[in-house]
Amino acid sequence: MAVRTVASPISLTGVEMTLGGGNKAALFITSSPSFVSLQQFGKRKGSAAVVVAALQDSTATMTPLTGIVFQPFEEVKSDAFVVPVAPHVSLARQRYSEQCEAAVNEQINVEYNVSYVYHSLYAYFDRDNVALKGLAKFFKESSEEEREHAEKLMAYQNTRGGRVKLYSVVAPLSEFYHAEKGDALHAMELALSLEKLTNEKLLKLYRVAEEADDPQLQDFIESEFLAEQVESIKKIAEYVTQLRMVGKGHGLWHFDQQLLHEGEAA
Repeated sequence: MAVRTVASPISLTGVEMTLGGGNKAALFITSSPSFVSLQQFGKRKGSAAVVVAALQDSTATMTPLTGIVFQPFEEVKSDAFVVPVAPHVSLARQRYSEQCEAAVNEQINVEYNVSYVYHSLYAYFDRDNVALKGLAKFFKESSEEEREHAEKLMAYQNTRGGRVKLYSVVAPLSEFYHAEKGDALHAMELALSLEKLTNEKLLKLYRVAEEADDPQLQDFIESEFLAEQVESIKKIAEYVTQLRMVGKGHGLWHFDQQLLHEGEAA
């Protein structure tokens, strides 16, 4: 490709390039604020022209376009980005409403209450005169899982600059004997109802975040809790179905043994 400087009939700075096959192209740079007619160049067979136009006032191109060019040292002057100095105020808090903060604390209480019920169920099935070790193991693990959920919410509350408030938990029942259903089925149906109730509370928390325009809290609830919750509901629903099939006799012992050894290596 050959390149040479050419004179323009309209006082442009130009470069003419000879391309393959004898074709030619011309690149012109002008300070004219208006477009330039290139009719004379269009008459040249096999040639093309490109014009790059600039404003005559070179300083005008240095002016930032408001709303497009990021000006950090100007924008951080907004009150929204002032770092607090009061010792009792969170430095990390941003776009975290009081409604969301309160709703997270309520969900912490829900998780602890459910954990407390499951812990009571663990103690019941671990008795020597009940002796269903598989169910005891299941409810102990379930209690620990709900407590982990509460702690996860507490950590998130601190991450967003909220304040964790722990409320009272209700004392759970200690007896789960049921003459008609049997204690195992009765306890598992209770667990299923509690899982569905917890799911409803999580969905309510999600709606609070949605109304407060808090996509970060929405993402946290959806990614950390919602999928796991529906999986737990499905799992316990299957246990209820199986317990209804086996009844209160010898089949219950086999079901309990299955829970006891679940997760062990073959």
